[in-house]
Amino acid sequence: MRALLDTHALIWFLEGSPRLSAPARELIEGGDNEVLVSIASLWEMSIKHSLGKLELGRPFSELIPQQLEANAMAVLGVEVPHVVELVTLPFHHRDPFDRLIIAQSRVESLPVVGDDSAFDAYGIQRIW
Repeated sequence: MRALLDTHALIWFLEGSPRLSAPARELIEGGDNEVLVSIASLWEMSIKHSLGKLELGRPFSELIPQQLEANAMAVLGVEVPHVVELVTLPFHHRDPFDRLIIAQSRVESLPVVGDDSAFDAYGIQRIW
């Protein structure tokens, strides 16, 4: 299965947090799954980390590349079709990073791994 992680799911996975649901953890750790991380999530994390709103325990420049490789996570870049889809989205959700993840999910037909029920208003599959 291919799936796209929401930013919080990625953070909670990296932290080993109990806030990450068991189905989400199983999907991420499942060796047969293709786990994708949006560049939007990495962008959001880098901003929050630089503002002191996200403590990572290690420098971002070391932690993120190492964890992406160690967990076989691929980065999903932002492409023109994602931005075109973004323009069509109603404003059920106002967070720009989440809106981009939703647009990517819709264009790529990917379920999103995350706990934000506001995503459900966009007709995407959400795994939690």
